[in-house]
Amino acid sequence: MSAPVELAIGGMTCAACANRVEKRLNRIDGVTATVNFATEKARVAFEGAPVAVEDLIAQVEKAGYTATVPRKEEEPPGDDGPEDPTRALRDRAVISLILSVPVIAMAMFPVLQFTHWQWASLTLAAPVVVWGALPFHTAAWKNLRLGTATMDTLVSLGVSAAFLWSLYALFLGTAGEPGMTHAFELTIARTDGSADIYLEVAAGVTSFILLGKYFEARAKRRAGTAIKALMELGAKEVAVLRGDREVRIPVDELAVGDRFVVRPGEKIATDGVVQTGTSAVDMSMLTGESVPVEISPGDAVVGATVNAGGRLVVRATRVGSDTRLAQMARLVEEAQNGKAQVQRLADRVSGVFVPVAIMIAIGTLGFWLGTGEPVAAALTAAVAVLIIACPCALGLATPMALMVGTGRGAQLGILIKGPEVLESTRRIDTIVLDKTGTVTTGTMALAQVVAADGEDEAEVLRLAGALENASEHPIAKAIAAGAAAHGALPVPEDFANLEGLGVHGIVDGHAVLVGRPSLLEEWSQPLGEDLSQAMKEARDLGRTAVAVGWDGRARGVLAVSDTVKPTSAEAVRSFRELGLTPILLTGDDGTVARAVAEDVGITEVIAEVLPKDKVDVIERLQAEGRVVAMVGDGVNDAAALARADLGLSMGTGTDVAIEASDLTLVRGDLRSAADAVRLARRTLTTIKGNLFWAFAYNSAAIPLAAAGLLNPMLAGAAMALSSVFVVTNSQRLRRFGR
Repeated sequence: MSAPVELAIGGMTCAACANRVEKRLNRIDGVTATVNFATEKARVAFEGAPVAVEDLIAQVEKAGYTATVPRKEEEPPGDDGPEDPTRALRDRAVISLILSVPVIAMAMFPVLQFTHWQWASLTLAAPVVVWGALPFHTAAWKNLRLGTATMDTLVSLGVSAAFLWSLYALFLGTAGEPGMTHAFELTIARTDGSADIYLEVAAGVTSFILLGKYFEARAKRRAGTAIKALMELGAKEVAVLRGDREVRIPVDELAVGDRFVVRPGEKIATDGVVQTGTSAVDMSMLTGESVPVEISPGDAVVGATVNAGGRLVVRATRVGSDTRLAQMARLVEEAQNGKAQVQRLADRVSGVFVPVAIMIAIGTLGFWLGTGEPVAAALTAAVAVLIIACPCALGLATPMALMVGTGRGAQLGILIKGPEVLESTRRIDTIVLDKTGTVTTGTMALAQVVAADGEDEAEVLRLAGALENASEHPIAKAIAAGAAAHGALPVPEDFANLEGLGVHGIVDGHAVLVGRPSLLEEWSQPLGEDLSQAMKEARDLGRTAVAVGWDGRARGVLAVSDTVKPTSAEAVRSFRELGLTPILLTGDDGTVARAVAEDVGITEVIAEVLPKDKVDVIERLQAEGRVVAMVGDGVNDAAALARADLGLSMGTGTDVAIEASDLTLVRGDLRSAADAVRLARRTLTTIKGNLFWAFAYNSAAIPLAAAGLLNPMLAGAAMALSSVFVVTNSQRLRRFGR
């Protein structure tokens, strides 16, 4: 299947517009398109040969809208800045509101109805109806030429009807006479409108809808800042070699083929191949194993891994949009472009809702005229139907909650890959946890000290720790840290690093060796039976062991191992509170796995599982009737993540694992998995609440309007407030986790 294409769609004003563009694109053979009104983007996938982008754009233009390919170098939008596209909408809404307030006030309070007040109302309302509502009129005219109708058609018809009726009453009726007054009531009662003007309706509805659209647009842009914040997590600068000179440049300017320097402790800026230097690189994000990898010239390194040893010179092989952080940003964008199943229902409803509403309005007008009611009363009911029927809330219900939820997730380090994930989180009852890098830290710590017969463990650790303190190797650092915890360490002399074997030097007058048993044998210090057994036991437990000797004799064995993350036990408790059963799944020895499980409170352990068998374990659990979530971080977890009902990858994991998962936890903290499940469930609940409000509101209000019991001003306020409710209800997700 060919790679999907993304298009930026212009000119959409409601969910019906998005539905129309989507239908137009889906008419093309082999094309499956999803159009999201909130993000104003279309994602087009191809079942066979790809369709030319020009042909896709032509189809969108035939539907009356514009389409372009988004520029990759564009930064995600922020709240502020000179190019803020919401500024023009804000100005239009604010000016319209300022002009509308006195119009509404004069209509509501008879005490303010001075002589000729109606003409002052006309002066203030006319710019609002003509200029403020111009976007609605323009869109309605475009829809008319295309033989379609959208929310804008309803708004334009409603506002225009109220304004034109007011002009008729003022110029041809009695409403323009000096001293005219009328009461304004937001009540459910039938009115004939024969002595009334509806300038407050025309101006008020326009202002309410413009304000709702501004808040909607502002929320979209605030959700987009999460992507920008995510991209800022990466390195800002890199030291590139220009000849023999180092030049620091922004990471964005790094090109394929450039050679750059990575010093100890720095993150590798991008994927590449080592040209010079040797080091130990923490590759746990790639392998899932906590033991650092020895790197030498010719070896490949991965961006975002940490250089824990010596100075490296790396030649870049992948940059820019190919980096892992860029892939994460795309996950956020794809999540916001996607659609949950509940949204597809809303789209189908809104697609037919607009023409049906217009037919109901026409039918209402005809019915009341046919029953002998005054023209004004019939028109009042028809206008109320047009206004109340605007499906703004329906179109915003899912996209707004999804965008705010995924945006908040990105700020918390939780990347939701697609909206269907929200529905998966509701059903899961079992969560399978990979051990290394997920439950454990993936970094080395001193686990055991074994001294030979007649030797002191504290002295073995002190001398070995002093020597290793001069090394930058991660295993050496773990030993040094363990030794330093028991007191100050002496400074070694004549320190030397023997690549791939270990280190030696003079500590307190002793010639000390720390490293592989083969290193000690070269110096005629073979391990005795007791130390050889200690080495074997350490390896059997999945630990990394080194031998220690000095003054011609092997003195002890030090073992380092991965350690349990301090937050893992709390995360497991959270899983249980969410109704999930945790299971530890690992390829490690059963003894090690059970010890880790006991530390964090897991009772069910599946150990000694080969990578290819992890999928079988997931399938077996599913066959037992469980709905399974899987948390992992390595290439060996990718297939299981894809097979699980819900896959969660640690952000410190591999690209393969991230692509195979549904959720990515950027921080690598297992508590984020529990937060992710809670956030996804909360977002789904918000979507359902929004949809319920939108459906219930329209279902209840349209019959009242058609019966002539709903004042047009009340209809306009309720319609606009329903959209504001959906937006503000969705914005509550921004407070999640605070």
